[in-house]
Amino acid sequence: MKKLRIIYMGTPDFAVPSLQILVENNYDIAAVITAPDKPKGRGQKLSQSPVKEYALSVGLPVLQPSNLKDPEFQEELKSLNANLQIVVAFRMLPEAVWSMPEIGTFNLHASLLPQYRGAAPIHWAVMNGETETGLTTFFLKHEIDTGSIILQEKEPISPTDTTGEVYGRLMKKGAGLVLKTVKAIENEDYELIPQDENQELKHAPKLFKENTKLDWNEPAEKLYNYIRGLNPFPTAWAIINDKKYKIHQSSIVDANSNGEIGKIITDHKSYLHIQCNPGIIALEVIQPEGKKRMGIADFFRGNDI
Repeated sequence: MKKLRIIYMGTPDFAVPSLQILVENNYDIAAVITAPDKPKGRGQKLSQSPVKEYALSVGLPVLQPSNLKDPEFQEELKSLNANLQIVVAFRMLPEAVWSMPEIGTFNLHASLLPQYRGAAPIHWAVMNGETETGLTTFFLKHEIDTGSIILQEKEPISPTDTTGEVYGRLMKKGAGLVLKTVKAIENEDYELIPQDENQELKHAPKLFKENTKLDWNEPAEKLYNYIRGLNPFPTAWAIINDKKYKIHQSSIVDANSNGEIGKIITDHKSYLHIQCNPGIIALEVIQPEGKKRMGIADFFRGNDI
């Protein structure tokens, strides 16, 4: 059995259960690396990351380097004498950092690699209408998200799931997979599997204003998947009669009908439908620019299209 001394790297809430399960199983966590505190809210008070908050609550040392290439930080990291590093929802590491420990550095990625490499794997799996996604632990190497696979676990996606719902399930399931991976490494009982490049790969790039806009020239089914895939964040948006609206929730009225693309179909009271190409989509929860989100009936009480 290999004696492990671990450095844990993570920042958002997604990374907290994986750290927590290691602490609760009495693993030796030499330090936690997380993002620097950031100003937040109206008062712009410095806010700690969820991982930092948890680490401090259980008495773990925390490092918050602004530059991972800083020689001082790397010297401090080296002095901790860890033989394994674990990365969950952190940023890209320079080779000098990920190659430092004797065993290596493994990452928990929220997809079944090699599919959905990139920054937003959960969003894109839902946006593309996938019926299944999952989690992968793999050892880091030069090219992002390409290292040899240690373990994988599948997770179904229902036709009504939002990214928020899938995120919550994977966050919990990911902690179990991290623990399983650490135990396999500790017992030296695992087989590394190279990623299969001989298949058509789907990617998960960062989400920007440009790739979250709805285009009525697309099928209603695709737009419905985009809307739930961008819920709750960053939220799909669309232009309706020259005004910008965030679209939080929708349903498909008809997947196959054809008509004037972008045509608005409404009673100005209880429903707002848009003709797509093909199909008709019902917008159910929307948010006019500068206003709060609201159901369609509430929207029509004080606004009109």
